[in-house]
Amino acid sequence: MPGVKAAQLWPKSKEDLTKQLEDLKNELVTLRVQKIAGGASSKLTKIHDVRKSIARTLTILNSKQRQQLRLFYKTKKYTPLDLRPKKTRAIRRRLSKHEASLKTEKAKKKATYFPQRKFAIKA
Repeated sequence: MPGVKAAQLWPKSKEDLTKQLEDLKNELVTLRVQKIAGGASSKLTKIHDVRKSIARTLTILNSKQRQQLRLFYKTKKYTPLDLRPKKTRAIRRRLSKHEASLKTEKAKKKATYFPQRKFAIKA
């Protein structure tokens, strides 16, 4: 197999992906043994394809796991740091919309006792 396509891996279940990962790792081990034993150059180029296929399957396994974790933590109050949106440091530290809209007790009293005056302007 020249290489595994990511589109073929997405519909597979976790068990299928782990089984395929084991197969690819075993194939890589045999290719490395053949390399040491002095195998053909076609085998040496196949090592590259197998390594990339292993990387693709691991990427899809990890992303599926992260999707499941995001669903699990959606209803919770806190989410783990690695599942939160990255953004920038300044944006993460900024007050939330709710916090920014809050007023202090003194500001509330001032607003009630001294409301904005309305003027009738003659045009």
